[in-house]
Amino acid sequence: MNLIKNNKGFSLSELLIVIVVIGILLTLAVPKYLSVTRKAKETEAKLMLNQVYALQESYYYEYDIYSNELLEIGFEQQKLITDGGKARYLIEIEKADEFVFIATATSIVDFDKDGTYNIWEVNQEGKIKIRIPD
Repeated sequence: MNLIKNNKGFSLSELLIVIVVIGILLTLAVPKYLSVTRKAKETEAKLMLNQVYALQESYYYEYDIYSNELLEIGFEQQKLITDGGKARYLIEIEKADEFVFIATATSIVDFDKDGTYNIWEVNQEGKIKIRIPD
């Protein structure tokens, strides 16, 4: 009983110091977290473009020309998050002929809310690069 009466608890200044330390830690952690989540979402674009490249190569070996149609090479666009799906990138073939092709993955989500949507591309050499960063 005597221990309970002598327990004074924390002072206001001690609580404020703890809150400030937690705020500083959050300030350091949140940008790292956002960077990691953005990179994970960009991986979706790279994976889909890599699939388009592989399908275009198979199509080219059979027909000696690259296709302008995703369905013709066997690529099916996943349902976009705006339509109730999970995909954050719209895949399109920008150019295709007997020598080259360029396919793009355009983000439908502005990851950092700055008004810029990132665009990735792949070509007939399989090189995936970012055209417009977000």
